[in-house]
Amino acid sequence: MKLGWRIWLLLIVLALSVLSIFGMPPTIFDKGAVISSVETNSTAFEQGLRQGQIIIGVDEKIISNSIDYQNVINGKFDSNESEKIIIITEDSEFILFSKEPPALTVSDIPKTNLKLGLDLAGGARALVKAQDFELTSNDAQQLTDIIKNRLNVYGLEDIKVNPVSDLSGNNFVRIEIAGATPEDLTNLISQQGKFEAKIGDDVVFTGGEKDITSVARSGQEAYVETPQQLADGTYVATFHFTVYLSPEAAKRHADLTSVLEANYTSNGQNYLSKKLDFYIDNKFVVDGSLLISEGLKGFVTTQISISGSGAGATQNQAYDEAVKEMNRLQTILVTGSLPYKLEIVKLDTLSSLLGEQFIYLLVLAGCVSILVVSVIVFIRYRKIKESFAVLFTSFSEIIIILGIAALMKTNLDLPAIAGILATIGTGVDQQIVILDEARRVKDSSLKERMKRAIFIIMAAYVTALVSLLPLIWAGAGLFKGFAITTIIGITAGVLITRPAFTEMIKMMEKE
Repeated sequence: MKLGWRIWLLLIVLALSVLSIFGMPPTIFDKGAVISSVETNSTAFEQGLRQGQIIIGVDEKIISNSIDYQNVINGKFDSNESEKIIIITEDSEFILFSKEPPALTVSDIPKTNLKLGLDLAGGARALVKAQDFELTSNDAQQLTDIIKNRLNVYGLEDIKVNPVSDLSGNNFVRIEIAGATPEDLTNLISQQGKFEAKIGDDVVFTGGEKDITSVARSGQEAYVETPQQLADGTYVATFHFTVYLSPEAAKRHADLTSVLEANYTSNGQNYLSKKLDFYIDNKFVVDGSLLISEGLKGFVTTQISISGSGAGATQNQAYDEAVKEMNRLQTILVTGSLPYKLEIVKLDTLSSLLGEQFIYLLVLAGCVSILVVSVIVFIRYRKIKESFAVLFTSFSEIIIILGIAALMKTNLDLPAIAGILATIGTGVDQQIVILDEARRVKDSSLKERMKRAIFIIMAAYVTALVSLLPLIWAGAGLFKGFAITTIIGITAGVLITRPAFTEMIKMMEKE
């Protein structure tokens, strides 16, 4: 049987969607436990263990999943004596001596590229606003950067902080942390967030208005130079921005640098023997240290120029990395404490066990509903091929939606799942329209009847699209998942699956 190009398009998109979901190479059969986070001041971190590494063995015992790891660790540290532990990853072996379990958390290796929201994966979500203060969109974005930077210090897994707004124009910040409880999230948000810049053990200045009067974020005082290509083919872009200190902080900086020696040279520049190190809530910010130019030794100045760089394989990558690094450092310098006292508007939590049960029941209910629809189509039209066409098209739409969601790294939460179910229902309705047009009295050609069916489908698509767009912003973005997955589904249906289904019905009617 010769297949038309519309069916071939569906098959190709379907294959690409499967690759997007499971990755290449797929990890569905991989065994081990992936490291979710490592405390930066721990022995495990000092020995080289990092987030993302996969543990496949502990003390010559095979680790197939996170439960295996926990069982081995829990059975090892049952006394106050120091224990030797050998952790084997995919590419290295680490030997630790400690009286306590390694300061790291592990989870199962993701079997797919799909990202589950807190509704399904478990965790805590908070919608916050400034107390007694109306946030502008710029305020919300700055607050987002500050909160994100603060939470990243704790090495927590799967942190999502986004500025959101509702249809009334009110601005909020939504914080989601997988695996956290509401109490954990509340404590993290309510902490002071003390920022300190130190030279050695001496505090030079602290964050906030007391010591930092302002940090340049744009214009001539904060810019990125044109990326330059190095001998090895990579590109490097240098950034510069200015920090303004209070007179007291400038004096402390001069006193501490006056006794340092200039014994470090980089790119033709001389720097002092010690760096300016950053600490947030008494935790050292990894990679947050800055070199101090020799010209600042013992010099009282309220204006400090900070520079750094970003590298990449292309000019655009180098530029983007430099901008990202500059923004990160700027954020660190202004995050001595949160600029506003926060008020939690809404606080939610869900157990991961509930998510697992929900996914199981959802898949079961979806499969049963599609099978029932296929049986009803067979009873109505008395053609087994048309029933299989409905079944195949509905499953194809689900795979395509999930493939696009995996490619876009969109979180699949309960609203998003509801959007997929809505798409399935819409798809079946439109397939029935196509079947009815194909089976109606032959008052026109099959081609004309199919065009009429597609017109009805397109009209319904435009109506649904216009009604879904406001939901992206409604409820401070809480319905965004539903709107996005539904839009993806009905758009894929109109452009891919409906034309392919129409082609299938044409072939069956001609037979």
